[in-house]
Amino acid sequence: MKQTILVVEDDKMIRELITIYLNKAGYDIIEAADGEEAKQAFLTYHPCLIVLDLMLPKTSGEAFCTWVKEQERNEVSIIMVSAKARTNDKINGLKMGADDYITKPFDPEELVAHVEAVLRRTGQFCQKIAYGGLCIKPRKGEVVLFDKQLYLTKHEFNLLYYFMENPNVVLSREDLINQLYPYADKFIMDRTIDAHIKKLREKIEDKPSHPERILTVRGMGYKFADE
Repeated sequence: MKQTILVVEDDKMIRELITIYLNKAGYDIIEAADGEEAKQAFLTYHPCLIVLDLMLPKTSGEAFCTWVKEQERNEVSIIMVSAKARTNDKINGLKMGADDYITKPFDPEELVAHVEAVLRRTGQFCQKIAYGGLCIKPRKGEVVLFDKQLYLTKHEFNLLYYFMENPNVVLSREDLINQLYPYADKFIMDRTIDAHIKKLREKIEDKPSHPERILTVRGMGYKFADE
């Protein structure tokens, strides 16, 4: 799966230029034009890395950086991009929690190289899958819905991870039974899977009776909708 990068930049031309080069390098890019938009994008897409301009409307880049670190601690990397070129500015940015600091103007290919270098150092902390605000972190055994941590049982967690690894794929009850009970020495009924699905929906769906994430495909099984 491609790693997701959030580009936060109020200058449309610069933002689009960064997006073009990072897309070409194989990353999924989410864009935000101001600090508040960036917060919503962060909670929805749970990126692995943020390319962050400091001089932003609504919420400054420095305030957004502090907010991100409160949300995810060390699980997301930040590269600050700014016209502030004094040594003091760079030191303050790094002390604030940035992993790298690039001054404007910059070469887009140089930025890509910085992104790749940072992710080589920190990428192991960003093993997660996210769709529409729902994020699963298999390495940590955690699930987050926007900014709220969910508490799942072992079977619910494994079930959700299997679904999110296979978005939009119809999975039969037999597939799900084999995934949850690979060494079962007794017959597992379909209704056991249905019960797990029901409990999981109660935790991840806005309206469990009208699910939008885990959908029932009549006569076939279930599928996880990524949109």
